[in-house]
Amino acid sequence: MRTLNIIALFGFLSLLFTACEGYLDKSPLEDVSSASISTESDAIAVVNGAYQPLQWPKLYNMRVWTLDIAAGNSVTGGGGGTDGAETTDLANFVTATDNAAALDIWRGPSPGILRCNLALKTIPGLDIDQDIKDRCIGEAKFLRGLYYFILVRLFGDVPLITEPQNPGDDLQPARTAKEEVYALIVQDLKDAIELLPVREDYEGSDIGRASKGSACGLLAKVYLTLENYTEAEHWCKEVTALGYTLNPDYSDNFDPDNKNTEESLFEIQYYGHTSAGFWDNDNQSCWLSTYMGPRNSSFVAGAYGWNQPTEEFVRSYEAGDLRKDKTILYQGCPPFAGLKYLASYSNTGYNIRKFLVPKSISEDYNTNYANVTVLRYADVLLMEAEALNEQGKTAEAETPLYEVRKRAGLTNRDDIAGLTKAEMKDKIIHERRIELAFEGHRWFDMIRIDDGAYALNFLHSINKVNAAQKHLLFPIPQREIDANPNLVQNPGY
Repeated sequence: MRTLNIIALFGFLSLLFTACEGYLDKSPLEDVSSASISTESDAIAVVNGAYQPLQWPKLYNMRVWTLDIAAGNSVTGGGGGTDGAETTDLANFVTATDNAAALDIWRGPSPGILRCNLALKTIPGLDIDQDIKDRCIGEAKFLRGLYYFILVRLFGDVPLITEPQNPGDDLQPARTAKEEVYALIVQDLKDAIELLPVREDYEGSDIGRASKGSACGLLAKVYLTLENYTEAEHWCKEVTALGYTLNPDYSDNFDPDNKNTEESLFEIQYYGHTSAGFWDNDNQSCWLSTYMGPRNSSFVAGAYGWNQPTEEFVRSYEAGDLRKDKTILYQGCPPFAGLKYLASYSNTGYNIRKFLVPKSISEDYNTNYANVTVLRYADVLLMEAEALNEQGKTAEAETPLYEVRKRAGLTNRDDIAGLTKAEMKDKIIHERRIELAFEGHRWFDMIRIDDGAYALNFLHSINKVNAAQKHLLFPIPQREIDANPNLVQNPGY
């Protein structure tokens, strides 16, 4: 992964940051060599820089949530023609090795991984406050685990780099077996759990940093992906023991004025009001509302009309599910900011509501200060239900599943009582699809369930007939293979 090393190396010269308005509001360090990192402020700055790539369009500001389009929950929408063509190709399973989305998400974690490696190389030897040292190392471990978790699920084997890269180092690494990558992820997250403070210990501008609960929840998801259901159950229960709970209202999870709530384990932080360009890495505005706002409407600033839900997805809501009106815009739905929705705003007749921020709050396309939620307690409860059911504890799985459904207004527990293991599995899969819709989880769920057989069966059922086994992994970008002959392409591409 030559870009993993070279481009990110150049980025180190200007893109590690100190905390000002918040820990991701940033000003550059002039020199970021290992030798220059000697103080507590330097250590914090290095770790702040490791968070940065999560904010960028290559990851959570665009590419991660567009995976729901590939998963069949929605279609691209937008302006038609070549607008979003790379995402449409992914969703139609005609992906080529020059796909821009695959290139973005292959490159997206690279700077973050290298910044984590720099932090983990230098901070342990610093003579600084032990609590700060432990926290910084824990954050770097958590972030490296998250970055590699994104990569390994999408591409399989990936180069595993755990040391800072310097000019003259091997910049053409081969791919590492995914089992070894997962081993590092698990160890990083276990280390992070030991080192990180609980979320209540963060104050002021530090609120939103990775905490012990963040690492426990992510480790549970890793173990669920690895089908280690005993460990997944354990770490889900550890999250509960830390005091996380559901917000009273589903919409609270997406309110820009109610960030880092009691349900949130980890969010990508934004403060809005950025002068950076739409595609610039140093932007501080969340683009979800701009992307998803109904096109040719005045609902939100920008309103590009991307990510339009399908009829099949909308029909999958159960009668009485309160989440529908909080997730989807449809003709006849409750008004948004006093405005009536028209089916003509969308190619499918639907738009996404849950991430929209009205102009009264975000007056221009680059002023949205909403966060992007990566992991929340409802996800943990559903993971616990799945882990219990897969161990044959189907009756026990009813309790965490019902807790999520109850908030959604689905209060008849008999709907999930007395089910067989297979019936409960279907219920949990459905619940994950609805509860976490458009948050970037559906694709990852589909490809892990039954070793990808679920994904292919579902995609074929919605007429995605091109979907084949090879598409469960993305192609290694040809540009990367051309630059690094040690990279081998995924089968079938």
